[in-house]
Amino acid sequence: MASILAKKPKKMKLKELKILGQQLLSSRAHINNLPLLLGFISPSSPPPYVLESLLSLQSFFTTVLADLPPSQSSKKRPRIDDSAKQDPEFIYRTWLRSKFDEFVTLLIEVLISPDAEDALREILLDSFMEFVKLGNGGSFYSSIYHKLLRSIVNSPTPVDFLSELLALKYFKYIDVRYFTFISLEKLAKALDTKDTADDETAGGDGDSGSQSRESMELSIHKIHYIISHIPPLEGNDGKSEYEMWSGSGLPSNEEHDKKKLSKAQKAEDKGWKAEKQTNNVLSPASIAKKMKLKFTKAWISFLRLPIPVNVYKEVLATLHQAVIPHLSNPIILCDFLTKSYDIGGVVSVMALSSLFILMTQHGLEYPNFYEKLYALLSPSIFMAKHRAKFFQLLDSCLKSPFLPAYLAAAFAKKLSRLSICVPPSGELVIIALIHNLLRRHPSINCLVHKEDGDESEEDKNDSGSEKRPGIDHFNSEESNPIKSNAMRSSLWEIDTLRHHYCPPVSRLVLSLENDLTVRSKTTEMDIKDFSSGSYATIFGDEIRRRVKQVPLAFYKATPTSLFPESEFCGWTFKYEGSYEIKEQKTVEEDDASTKRQRIEC
Repeated sequence: MASILAKKPKKMKLKELKILGQQLLSSRAHINNLPLLLGFISPSSPPPYVLESLLSLQSFFTTVLADLPPSQSSKKRPRIDDSAKQDPEFIYRTWLRSKFDEFVTLLIEVLISPDAEDALREILLDSFMEFVKLGNGGSFYSSIYHKLLRSIVNSPTPVDFLSELLALKYFKYIDVRYFTFISLEKLAKALDTKDTADDETAGGDGDSGSQSRESMELSIHKIHYIISHIPPLEGNDGKSEYEMWSGSGLPSNEEHDKKKLSKAQKAEDKGWKAEKQTNNVLSPASIAKKMKLKFTKAWISFLRLPIPVNVYKEVLATLHQAVIPHLSNPIILCDFLTKSYDIGGVVSVMALSSLFILMTQHGLEYPNFYEKLYALLSPSIFMAKHRAKFFQLLDSCLKSPFLPAYLAAAFAKKLSRLSICVPPSGELVIIALIHNLLRRHPSINCLVHKEDGDESEEDKNDSGSEKRPGIDHFNSEESNPIKSNAMRSSLWEIDTLRHHYCPPVSRLVLSLENDLTVRSKTTEMDIKDFSSGSYATIFGDEIRRRVKQVPLAFYKATPTSLFPESEFCGWTFKYEGSYEIKEQKTVEEDDASTKRQRIEC
């Protein structure tokens, strides 16, 4: 025994390490083996040594953890009398508590180490989550779980495998999700405070500032990965129970009453205590309410961070489906979404989905919504990644019958002007959008056909130079639709599409020749059928299209010339292979041979 303890950890064999663990589990007399076994829980130790030490330490702490006092850093640590502090048993258990805290720290250190093997990480995480499950008297050990998430988020290196493993194996449990939301809220607030402090002290060392910014962005990436991989709370009929990792479930509002009971009361009223615990189990409806509240707090805290652009776009792309339906009060996102919508470009396009939901389903009022939407119409939008969703939302936003005529005309004219400089797939979307606008708003049908005598009062007051035919009063550079003068213009750009080289465009534009004011004889076009178009889809539709008549170059007689002689007076185009030319060449050859024979004679 003494020889084993005297050996250095690097020279100890695996069999000897196993003996140390067996001795620790057999008697308190071998408690000095505990620090030796802890020394092997390290990223630099060979994986077999780490596993052997882990098995012994996990078996040891599982049996004694329920009797250990709270940690020194715990806020719930009760006051202890001086006499109790002198008790050898109390000193021993306090020492064990410090060793358990050290054990937890070492486990986390190996888990987030880039040198650790993935298989070893998986085993260590399972052991760690067992302590989370049982280490707090049967309740969820939230303090060490928070320490794990904090280490993952603040790690200077990516730990994608550990995050994926945690999400795959443990996010199916409701209590794990619940305490994950709580920890992420705290971590996001801490990062926000840190970012504010860094901004106040900026201007010193530039290199340290850039490193701090990179570290902040990496932490935000990790928080986003974790919070976006927590599955939403499934629908529950109120009868079935949710799956919990720990046996006690989520904390209720009455748990502090049980902690006030003295030991004598607990011993005397065991039956009352069991009944009390049964009553403290939350119903599925209460669990759903608490989960929604924690979900909301975690996401709001995260969205207040200085999110990098790539993460910003990922958040906006899924916000309307993965976040808004599960918030306790979705209207609290109005500040975040309006700021995103004001940024412009692709970010505004991606924020439109969520903002539209808040406006139509939650009563959000945004006065400059249509002005911002009008400003988004540019040629680049027809090549954007999320253009399909944007065009569908654009059609929905222009569906209201209370839309002013000048606004509907401005959108129709702006789309018409864009049809000049977009690919055929974009022209198909533009024709469908204008078709729906003309059908919904009969007051703007004057844009389709306007006679020279149909002049407004503004036109009559203009100078003579502006009354010339062919003057388009529409200002395509104006960002305000009110000042664009769309009502004084016409959709002449759409008329040019009737002779477009692409057959689908020239065919679809014919639908605008119908009288769209007669709603009973016309129907709206589904923008979804055109919003995802491209050159490939247009070509695919054309080759699959079945036609009854195919234009052919058919002639009753074989043509003798490429162009008819009537188009080129004085010129003659003859086919060298024709019969007349061959006959003439034969006669000429016979005459030449006759002359040669005469000369020879």
